Amino acid sequence: MPRLTRYAVPLLFLCSLLPTIASAQTTGANSAPTPTIANQPATSPPVDVNAAVEAYLAKMPPAERARSNAYFEGGYWLLLWDFLSTVGVMWILLKFRWSTRMRNLAQRITRFRPLQTALYWVQFIVVVSVLTFPLGLYEGYFREHKYGLLNQTFAPWMRDQAVALAVSLVLGAILMVPLFGLVRLLGRRWWVWGAVVSLVFLTFVALIAPVYIAPLFNKYAKLQDARVKDPILSMARANGIPATDVYEFDASRQSNRVSANVSGFAGTLRISLNDNLLKRCTLPEIETTMGHEMGHYVLNHAYKGLVVYGVLVVLGFAFLDWFTKVALARWGASWGVQGITDVAVLPLAAIGLSVFFFLLTPVTNTISRTMEFEADMYGLNAARQPDGEANVDLMLGEYRKLDPGSVEEFVFFDHPSGRTRITAAMRWKAEHLESASPEELARPVFNRP
Repeated sequence: MPRLTRYAVPLLFLCSLLPTIASAQTTGANSAPTPTIANQPATSPPVDVNAAVEAYLAKMPPAERARSNAYFEGGYWLLLWDFLSTVGVMWILLKFRWSTRMRNLAQRITRFRPLQTALYWVQFIVVVSVLTFPLGLYEGYFREHKYGLLNQTFAPWMRDQAVALAVSLVLGAILMVPLFGLVRLLGRRWWVWGAVVSLVFLTFVALIAPVYIAPLFNKYAKLQDARVKDPILSMARANGIPATDVYEFDASRQSNRVSANVSGFAGTLRISLNDNLLKRCTLPEIETTMGHEMGHYVLNHAYKGLVVYGVLVVLGFAFLDWFTKVALARWGASWGVQGITDVAVLPLAAIGLSVFFFLLTPVTNTISRTMEFEADMYGLNAARQPDGEANVDLMLGEYRKLDPGSVEEFVFFDHPSGRTRITAAMRWKAEHLESASPEELARPVFNRP
């Protein structure tokens, strides 16, 4: 899905990620049978966990694994290039006084300070999007096509980028106006309440995203197939999720990856799965995927994430306060930036927070990876489909390295690796032999040579 730049001021960073609705289990598998219920044997032989894991890993052809490894390992470098690109663009805005010119233009148009901030933001995000577009084009379009992970031609892909930009323009302005208002009002203690405002904003976005943002990128409709819908709603009721419908959306217009989510709150709660999941997975695989997503909801990962990431945001804003004071004291005059209350300081803030969150990549990945593993375990207990889970985990291997080293997984993986997840599924299966599914074990997952 569209994203404008990975490392900018967390405000820009968060806005650029808004169109990416949570989908913890995805895959680019080419084809699979129509959903069917696997026959469960009455008794099964004991499970050798290590042998079972290796049997599943062996289902991925060597060429497919090499392709996946190359794609995912290339992403390590893209983390660095995204970071350097953001810092470079922000430095240009400061060094050549583009930022101050954008501020001056906003001031000439209106004397109303909140509107000045909004007008500056519009200029800022458009300029940044243009300057980072070449890298974004390579990263999001050409590279995805190279590895067979994007279905869109250029025009539809650009349409999604334009929608993402429009969403960021609107939501970013909603955030920037009160944020800079607080900076001007509170002075030295701005960073504490600035972090609070940012977290409130995140909560607001999480609330509206399923109903008002996700449909901007895909068409949503109520799932009509009772063979799939009824087991999902039964699982939802059994796990205390107050949903009465299941929605499907046309993610196949973008890629072959499977995704699903349980998101929103109260009136905006929505259980959604994409058309790829329906076309390419068996019912056990669908059930375990949905069990995983329900785990995120029941375990309150959205709220726990707000708390945990909230601490990081507060620390980030504290770092930003120190960073901007030091930088402005040395270079503020040459940049034409008048101080922390000057909206033209935004590129400097982007640099500071880019550095902070880039260095914390292993920390943020570990937080996410831990929650994903918890959701995996919840899904296994809810759906009771360990072989279906293993096949879905294998499918993730099309674009995520299946068997990394331990340090590699710790630093770069925001989800558990395929080996970690399949091991957990086989360990669960060994304790629940009645759940074994020979049909899932025998089912081919990859059809490409």
